Amino acid sequence: MVLSGCAIIVRGQPRGGPPPERQINLSNIRAGAMARRAAQGQPDTKDTPDEPWAFQAREFLRKKLIGKEVCFTVEIKTALGREYGMVYLGRDTTGENIADSLVNEGLATVRREGIRGNNPDQARLCELEDQAKASKKGLWSEGGGTHTIRDIKYIIENPRNFIDSLHQRPINADGAESPEPFAAEAKFFTESRLLQRDVQIILESCPNQIILGTILHPNGNITELLLKEGFARCVDWSMAVYTQGAEKLRAAERSAKERKVRIWKDYVAPTANLDQKDRQFVAKVMQVVNADAMVVKLNSGELKTIHLSSIRPPRIEGENKDKDKRFRPLYDIPYMFEAREFLRKKLIGKKVNVTVDYIRAATGPGEGTPAFSERTCATVTIGGINIAEALVSKGLATIIRYRQDDDQRSSHYDELLAAEARAIKNGKGLHSKKEVPIHRVADISGETQKAKQFLPFLQRAGRSEAVVEYVFSGSRLKLYMPKETCLITFLLAGIECPRSSRNMPGGMQVAEPFSDEAMLFTKELVLQREVEVEVESMDKAGNFIGWLHIEGVNLSIALVENALSKVHFTAERSAYYKTLVSAEESCRQRKEKIWANYEEKPVEEVVHVTEEKERVANYRAVYVTEICDTLHFYTQDVETGGQLESLMETMRAEIASQPPVEGSYAPRRGDICIAKFADGEWYRAKVEKVESPAKVHVFYIDYGNREVVSSTRLAAMPPAFGTRILPAQATEHAFAFIQVPQDEDARADVVDCIVRDIQNSQCLMNVEYSGVTCPHVTIQFGDTKDDVGLGLVKEGLVMVDVRKEKHLQKIDITTFYGYLFHYDFRADDADEFGYRR
Repeated sequence: MVLSGCAIIVRGQPRGGPPPERQINLSNIRAGAMARRAAQGQPDTKDTPDEPWAFQAREFLRKKLIGKEVCFTVEIKTALGREYGMVYLGRDTTGENIADSLVNEGLATVRREGIRGNNPDQARLCELEDQAKASKKGLWSEGGGTHTIRDIKYIIENPRNFIDSLHQRPINADGAESPEPFAAEAKFFTESRLLQRDVQIILESCPNQIILGTILHPNGNITELLLKEGFARCVDWSMAVYTQGAEKLRAAERSAKERKVRIWKDYVAPTANLDQKDRQFVAKVMQVVNADAMVVKLNSGELKTIHLSSIRPPRIEGENKDKDKRFRPLYDIPYMFEAREFLRKKLIGKKVNVTVDYIRAATGPGEGTPAFSERTCATVTIGGINIAEALVSKGLATIIRYRQDDDQRSSHYDELLAAEARAIKNGKGLHSKKEVPIHRVADISGETQKAKQFLPFLQRAGRSEAVVEYVFSGSRLKLYMPKETCLITFLLAGIECPRSSRNMPGGMQVAEPFSDEAMLFTKELVLQREVEVEVESMDKAGNFIGWLHIEGVNLSIALVENALSKVHFTAERSAYYKTLVSAEESCRQRKEKIWANYEEKPVEEVVHVTEEKERVANYRAVYVTEICDTLHFYTQDVETGGQLESLMETMRAEIASQPPVEGSYAPRRGDICIAKFADGEWYRAKVEKVESPAKVHVFYIDYGNREVVSSTRLAAMPPAFGTRILPAQATEHAFAFIQVPQDEDARADVVDCIVRDIQNSQCLMNVEYSGVTCPHVTIQFGDTKDDVGLGLVKEGLVMVDVRKEKHLQKIDITTFYGYLFHYDFRADDADEFGYRR
């Protein structure tokens, strides 16, 4: 380093670290003093300008000595440690004498005071000075050298204008010392290559009054060298404005990390624990989850959820204002639907290249933040296109900002930042100033009335376009109708798929064999694909029934052909019946999957019961209060009805005079209590289950109905009105000689019919035989005396249950159901109808 025209700093060869430095002042000469900036914080001090020819003397030495090998001798060392001597260019004293050269060029004066005549070096300097004076060089030229004094500005008044005026244009400059925030090795590395060398500076930007630029040396870019040698790390906020190729810097940093040099000596890669086959692989996209994740199928058949690295999907700002409206992220968050659709149309069913960038560890729930399971974050490409970058460039996602030392990020993070910058500049998507798109999508799943109004329109439309949003089971799907902008539940017509496990009133229903295989088959074929549907009808729950086609394939037929479904009798009316039956027969003969245990059933002849015995009828009047989905029902005895009404009136009067304190009662399972029904009146009830204070399952013991209520609607039972005073009045019964349909829809039709005919009405009931859980009875209408069960059989809603018990063989069932019992057509088709014998 050259401090001035008569002072330099030299250092030896490095050995295991930065070498020591020594300042050498040239003996017997004096050069002008360089300009100095006023001390900061001391208003009385002023800037000191250059002395004439001071800067030119310093530049003369800098260009002659920087980076060169020199030889020096020390003549004098002061008490303060200041060393004076002679400096020669080269390895010994035979080289060029630097002091002589300065004096000869008129850039320094000779200290003539104290000159000894017998000193040849001093005599030679005086001669050289006299020659310079005669030649009017440098200091000895006319004019006094005022033109050599620099007009230095230490503060740029408008850095932004300065940068814009010189943006991307090389500027000639010489390196000046600047302390670095790294170790001494980094400082030495930079100083030894740049300090006081001729370089070019490319000005890049000026954030917060700080000038950012790139220093170009003839031997290369110092930024890349620092990164490659492990002396520096990339800085995200300035990488965005770097125009010389950010990927080169990332590659240099990556090289240092792989070699674990210097600041990266303890570095552990985010995917260090993964095998190579788990870091990079090809997979098929099965499902897009919102806008930043997807489910892919590996070559092994395993399904894996992949999250796109370093991006954040659209999210809603603040809380959802409409508390009464059910929040649906896909449609209610601005641009979430557009982002999902972009990924769906581009990826579903396609093979993609997946490069795992990092594994995000699972996190527990915090204050205001949800819990997240472990996430595999990766860069996904298709046809050379980075999906995350494409998504961000359209303004459909934003970039996650990280701490500087957080290395869990996308391997193409700079490209993502550049894509986001372009989206912001062009006002795309989330960055647009326009009004956000609104998606008013009506969900009519389970809305029976709306579905009825919509049914004729879909039937007249023939084949309608749809997108499969969700697959509940092999034959039950949720569809989005883009033309009608609504969601519907769709059941495949003509087939009966194995049922998946589900919650039932009596407990968890076990999944039927091959139900999961059927659901996976349907998912792989149609999930999030564009399909065509033909709607034929709907069930009582508002679910549409029809045929679904995808690329010329009928899904119902495909399920039957793959032995994952049986043909339902309702297919007889369709044009696809012969194809379905043929496919089913082929699978049945091969005994594949659901037909693996199939055996031909021999046709049984129906033997008429000849032994007759007169049946004893003891009908009594009852009041039907509740019909259950299982075809069980609850009744009250008409004879004791007056006692119940009297007890209810007295109890309610007492409660009105002394109302219970809300929330004072803590319900427990099995408690007999009182509960406030939806009509505002209090009734006797039993606690069946306590999920939480807000969800208590109760059974109304006098009426047979059930409800989930808050504990604030419950109170302790007054002793004067307990079951010891009057037993529970609701009694459970089941229909005798009636077989309950196993098919859910068929059973629901029966329940609807019974509710319409006998609920909340007085009937006549006779107990026929005992069951496992309750008595089995026959019941007649109170006015016409017609048998309710006989009516159900005549309408074809139920089948007769043939009793095998010996004590029931003597009962002639034909006296109840006549010729309908003998015309039993279930021998071949019971399974297809959903009935079991």
